[in-house]
Amino acid sequence: MSSEPRLGLRANAAQFWLLVVVNAFVGAMVGLERGVLPLVGEREFGLGAGIAVLGFIAAFGAAKALTNLAAGTLAARVGRRRLLIAGWLFALPVAPMIGLAPSWGWIVLANVLLGVNQGLAWSMTVVMKIDLVGPARRGLALGLNETTGYLGIAVTALASGALAATVAPRTVVWVGAGAIALVGLLLSAILVKDTAAHVSLEQRAHGAPRRLPLGRALIGSREAGTVFRACSQAGLTNNLNDALAWGLVPLYLAAGGASVQEIALVAAIYPAVWGLGQIPAGWASDHVGRKPLISAGMMTQAAALALLALGGGAFEPSLAAAALLGVGTALVYPTLIAAVSDAATPSERAAAVGGYRFWRDAGLVVGALVAGVVVGRLGFDAAIGLVAALTAASGVWLALTPWRTARPLGAAGAPGRAQTAHDLP
Repeated sequence: MSSEPRLGLRANAAQFWLLVVVNAFVGAMVGLERGVLPLVGEREFGLGAGIAVLGFIAAFGAAKALTNLAAGTLAARVGRRRLLIAGWLFALPVAPMIGLAPSWGWIVLANVLLGVNQGLAWSMTVVMKIDLVGPARRGLALGLNETTGYLGIAVTALASGALAATVAPRTVVWVGAGAIALVGLLLSAILVKDTAAHVSLEQRAHGAPRRLPLGRALIGSREAGTVFRACSQAGLTNNLNDALAWGLVPLYLAAGGASVQEIALVAAIYPAVWGLGQIPAGWASDHVGRKPLISAGMMTQAAALALLALGGGAFEPSLAAAALLGVGTALVYPTLIAAVSDAATPSERAAAVGGYRFWRDAGLVVGALVAGVVVGRLGFDAAIGLVAALTAASGVWLALTPWRTARPLGAAGAPGRAQTAHDLP
């Protein structure tokens, strides 16, 4: 049997679906925290609903954003598989640090390590799937990747919330994190194979390999800078409102009298809808183009946040808003990564995706800081309303952006020429 690599989902099914499973474990690490850790900060450490309790999200987001950027530029030199394994090694100390934390600062530091884990492990599962499937099914591949990751978040968010009613919330987090990190490490070290040969195969159609310098990874290549910047600001805004959903919504509902189980259900329904919706969204973006789905998704998110604010913290409207926010995010999340990948050549792709993911996850830091300051001064409703307005403005920016993609040499049109939605691979 020939060892020559081939591109395509079917040709690489075993490795592709293995990476899908690995990414479910990556997502599950974060899901453990989503419904209960803000409550731990408030109830065990006496923190209020401001910067202090949101500090763990800011620390997580900053670490993940910087690691995304580093991982993108290191991927071609170090290898995707090695970075994936390194990501799981960073996850191993998270469980004992949370379980033994004598102060909130330890939990913040644990979330720095969790951010590094996510930046390395999630980034590499994303890039490796793109490497395997080639351009024709890129949106579908990313939809499958992000779906499993966020279903992992949803399942563990719901389970941790349910268990927290009878078991100490912090115990739920550290026991689950230890088990997940160990399984993820073993799967990655024993079964995952590197995808460098697939990158080289696809690069042949684009000429000599090019590396995207760190500065260009932050602003986009000369050919695709406009699209890259539009996608990056949309990704940042998306994660800005995700920080709000993660850090403030549990406290918002608790202030309105919601039970721990109701809070867990709201915390779970958002990533569940988000996760399941990414498969059809990714598939659709391969057929109708990236831009229409991203624009519609940002506006849907803005409407969901407005509904959340109008609900005043009551359970039923919050549950509906969380589901609608999941729909909007599903349209946006895999499609933005696919759009950035479209605009880069294969040899530049890891760095371009890393640069985009840097800006996207910086939104967690911005969101935690903005929400923490505003809620401390003006209350929950004002913070949610501000984020809704910023999300709508982001959607308008992207809708007005001219769209361009990279093309192989010899394909219809030179690399980087303006493309219509139906020109997208």
